[in-house]
Amino acid sequence: MAGVPTFATGPGFLGRRFSGIGPSFTVAGIPLDIGVTNRAGARSGPAAIRQASRMLVDGDHPHFWTDIGGMAIADMGEFEIALGDLPRSLALIEEQAAPIPHLLAMGGEHGVTLPLLRALRKHLGEPLALVHFDAHADTWDESFGQVYGHGSVFYHAINEGLVDPRRMIQIGIRSPIQRDVWDWTIDQGVTIISAQEVHEIGVARVAARVHTVVGHETPAYLTYDVDCLDPAFAPGTGTPEIGGLASWQTQAIIRRLTNISFVGMDVVEVLPAHDVSEITALAAATVMWDYLALLGRPTASD
Repeated sequence: MAGVPTFATGPGFLGRRFSGIGPSFTVAGIPLDIGVTNRAGARSGPAAIRQASRMLVDGDHPHFWTDIGGMAIADMGEFEIALGDLPRSLALIEEQAAPIPHLLAMGGEHGVTLPLLRALRKHLGEPLALVHFDAHADTWDESFGQVYGHGSVFYHAINEGLVDPRRMIQIGIRSPIQRDVWDWTIDQGVTIISAQEVHEIGVARVAARVHTVVGHETPAYLTYDVDCLDPAFAPGTGTPEIGGLASWQTQAIIRRLTNISFVGMDVVEVLPAHDVSEITALAAATVMWDYLALLGRPTASD
């Protein structure tokens, strides 16, 4: 097949040129990692995801047969952050995300999800449904004294009314967690499916639970922390936990999420300094590719 070889693909996500707002789907990097609690370095995640995405440009999506090359996608580069100032950085992220109709964000730490949800909540005028892949519930009221650390994202999202916890599902949870944090999360109405439960019941039943919880009419957001994956599949992350999902499991679940009204997504916590042969970055890039293929699939009869 003639064309640009994989190794020479351009520097943007899926080789797209850097561009301003206007396309149907806008990709942006958010190089923030000043609220992390273990390994730092996720600020380099967006560049690594872009680099790994070059593997995905040569042909249609093999499940949905989506021609992503024909979709209106642009990579606008990196969001501005305030160096060393977490609250100001979150405010800047929200401001930059606000005018973008459909954003695919690349973290950075999971804290970037909070301002993205704030921007969408203001735009839509109603709380969002949430599909959340993670090893951690991220519903602590603070992380080692930091109120806006990456372990408190969904505590704030629930308390601020950004998401409807009754339409929120967390998949892959397995980290150490205080019982009061777990109980608080469940008491809000959040559905939690542990990694062990995913292994036991299978991906089809997990996807069915997502459809039941999220529904098909409420605007929904997908947030994917790569540490939902077992370290064998994602060594390049800041807070790895054993016993996690395989990359094929999360892929199989996401590919079953047809007819959900997704309005945005992010992939976070890629830490290239601890990655091996780009496997973590490639997993992150592939999640974004699957999401685009899901929304741009050529037929709506699923």
